[in-house]
Amino acid sequence: MASDKHFSAIKGAKVLMVGAGGIGCELLKTLALSDFQDIHIIDMDTIEVSNLNRQFLFRQSHVGQSKAKVARDAVLKFRPHISITPYHANVKDSDFDLDFFKQFNVVLNGLDNLDARRHVNRLCLAAEVPLVESGTTGFLGQVTVHVKGKTECYECQPKPAPKTYPVCTITSTPSKFVHCIVWAKDLLFAKLFGDKNQENDLNVRSGDASSSSNHVEDVFERRNDENIEHYGKRIYDHVFGYNIEIALSNEETWKNRNKPKPIYTRDILDNEPTQQNGNVEKNGGTSDPSSVSAMASLGMKNPQDIWSLKENSRIFIEALKLFFLQREEEIGNLTFDKDDQLAVEFVTAAANIRASSFGIALHSLFEAKGIAGNIVHAVATTNAVIAGLIVIEAIKVLKSDSKSYRMTYCLEHPSKKMLLMPVEPFEPNKSCYVCSETPLTLEINTNRAKLRDIIEKVVKSKLGMNAPSIMHGTEVLYETGDDLDKDLLAAYAAKADKVLSELNSPVIGGTMLTINDLYQELRCNINIKHREEFDEEKEPDGLVLSGWTQAPSLVENNGNKSVDNAGSTSEASTLEVEKDDEIEIVAGKKRKLSEDVIPSNAGESKGKNKLEVLDDEDDEDLIMLDGDSGANKKIRHQ
Repeated sequence: MASDKHFSAIKGAKVLMVGAGGIGCELLKTLALSDFQDIHIIDMDTIEVSNLNRQFLFRQSHVGQSKAKVARDAVLKFRPHISITPYHANVKDSDFDLDFFKQFNVVLNGLDNLDARRHVNRLCLAAEVPLVESGTTGFLGQVTVHVKGKTECYECQPKPAPKTYPVCTITSTPSKFVHCIVWAKDLLFAKLFGDKNQENDLNVRSGDASSSSNHVEDVFERRNDENIEHYGKRIYDHVFGYNIEIALSNEETWKNRNKPKPIYTRDILDNEPTQQNGNVEKNGGTSDPSSVSAMASLGMKNPQDIWSLKENSRIFIEALKLFFLQREEEIGNLTFDKDDQLAVEFVTAAANIRASSFGIALHSLFEAKGIAGNIVHAVATTNAVIAGLIVIEAIKVLKSDSKSYRMTYCLEHPSKKMLLMPVEPFEPNKSCYVCSETPLTLEINTNRAKLRDIIEKVVKSKLGMNAPSIMHGTEVLYETGDDLDKDLLAAYAAKADKVLSELNSPVIGGTMLTINDLYQELRCNINIKHREEFDEEKEPDGLVLSGWTQAPSLVENNGNKSVDNAGSTSEASTLEVEKDDEIEIVAGKKRKLSEDVIPSNAGESKGKNKLEVLDDEDDEDLIMLDGDSGANKKIRHQ
């Protein structure tokens, strides 16, 4: 039976939940049923139809409303005596500052992106409030505990970066369907419907670069009074026919590869205009531009059907037509969105036609959408299990039972007859620049690089600071903030464009810069090391930051450039789960299994049992259990 200390820890606790999505709904319900009395929820999202299959506190009538507020109202119906305070806001807003975090006994995260997770981690460290992190991806999940000075913080270990692909593979030699998706989404869709001035590798390569450039410009620019169907077929013939023929002219490329085949509309489509199921306005048009559908216009209904080459070609032409006929005002500013039906249809069709050309298996719209949006479909049961584990760890934290803290991994397949794998937390990483304040080292050419390079490429991009200030000794080199006047902001902007060695207080080799983020209450030092040259392929930023713990991007092969397939979360550390919560499993990190999980009579040495997550050649996560038998047992995550 639970002790009085157990109940008093729960009833007297003030808890902050960040995120009211897949995990958040389950977590709020479990907290309420566990008799927590004072719960605060922050979530900036509104409810979407796609949330309803697993975020059970929401109904169809709630679509478009605040997740945090609706979740509160739903739970109060069966627990009216407790206090739930919702905030429909971004956790990174200045209202949620250090003083705000200090009022809580524990913070529980159910977030969907790396940037927000880092922000909450830093504020919890500054406020000295324990943090329980969590994430799910399909059948996988995990819960981790972070207590300042006792366990590693969220940023003590590297986080996997989004998958990237070399441009040469995407544009010239695709071998997987995902290569075709990236080509259709990040190159073709962007070229047709995004910024017309952007350069990308859809430009045709030939012996005469200038004529090639002119040819491409003519193709992608719709001519005055040109029939839209004619324009669509011209684009089709160019990218799936002419471009492939140009690629085939380089015989060296195809010595050890299967040659692609050019595809032209004359070989696939009839000469008659595309037959629509009624008129465009009736079948393709809706009041919501993101719901316009080429499938509806052509009378195709099942997203799980795999379309033939002819059907893909019809969808390609029809989708392009609908963009120009019904969404023309958006053209030039569009970016791919997995919730945009017409965009998904266009990308699916384009990827399938390209896949057909290169002898790659075709996929359904359902499958293509998952790949294009980096979606691993959420499983409600996993969210429920993880929410229960979060509450268990939160109770341990509130009871100050640090010896019982566990980081628990939820597996897809049993290991030692277990689906839940508890792991003892690690101590803080002494080289972590966030919780241990270890100085970083930045190698940079101080005679060429500008202060802006440090601001954008290091401070904001790599270190994830939102409102940074940079100091050299007592001089402020850069600062941001709502309270700064226009003249001061203009002065900092001008200073940012100066070469480092030419600043009033020159930044040269041996200089130490101090970086502060007032919102995150984070401070770190960067030692500057002058370096003349950098490898353009391996070090494209022209700088190297050491002591920073983010893992390198996952890159296929060795290419000069890569195309990011990160989906809608720009810094998501792993696959996006329909804007849901994400699992974060550290790649290449061995963790000691708790001794109560693996009994001493299991025939293995306790000291040798370790949990390790690896990447195999099929880009799937593996857990490796090391035993003394010399044989590694691998459990495939998915």
